[in-house]
Amino acid sequence: MTPLIWAARYGHEGVVRLFLREKHIHPDQQDTNYGRTALLWAAEYGHEGVVKFFLSPEFGDPRSIGGWWGKALRVVGGRLSSMKYVNPNSPSKHGRTPLSWASGRGHEGTVKLLLRREDVNPNIPDTEYGRARLSWAAGSGCGGVVKLLLERKDANPDSSSKSGRTPVSWAVENGHEGTVKLLLQREDVSPDIPDTENGQTPLSWAAGNGREGVVKLLLERRDVNPGSSGRYGRTPLSWAAENGHKGVVKLLLEREGINPNALGMP
Repeated sequence: MTPLIWAARYGHEGVVRLFLREKHIHPDQQDTNYGRTALLWAAEYGHEGVVKFFLSPEFGDPRSIGGWWGKALRVVGGRLSSMKYVNPNSPSKHGRTPLSWASGRGHEGTVKLLLRREDVNPNIPDTEYGRARLSWAAGSGCGGVVKLLLERKDANPDSSSKSGRTPVSWAVENGHEGTVKLLLQREDVSPDIPDTENGQTPLSWAAGNGREGVVKLLLERRDVNPGSSGRYGRTPLSWAAENGHKGVVKLLLEREGINPNALGMP
């Protein structure tokens, strides 16, 4: 952790600017423990002023920036050799980028700043869990960030993690109704995709955790199978019954196509 990284982590914009006047200080250096840059630390904690400074054209790489500014930088040619670049997609040791951390923490202002960059990719998954930015935001119930990401044409609303879980799956597990509503408003969202570990659909996750409001939302969708069975034949009703979620059990029993005698081996 360099002095620059400490200053960025705690949002000391004036100190950050002071450090970067020094020619020998590189703004994109990573710490040795986590592999995080100063920009990544600032993004995680939502320090918009510091993030905005790092994303300024002064630290832009002309090889990756599009639009008029990228063209202008490429024109000046030889003058670029002395510039200090900041990579807005620089991943940590676990593969999480500044946008990933800002999304998961719900820092809307920081996410907006990052998404303004044409070279920021909202679909890059981390290397540890394989979760894209939308999954992190959805799992944390950060509806504002989810909305921002869904506005991007290149954002995949069904991006799956290594375990096969989608943004809808992460959102329903934690009972984030507002976020679930945002996702279900998308015609290209598939709300019944099972994960690859236990074959649990979003409805199974919601039922097993007693999320009645989310269960109601999912049951309103015609493309959600209330009797779907995963690994060992476990159904949403089975998960709800095991955990004693009476309200969810009632909701499921009211639906046609539910077999209350379906067997599921633990």
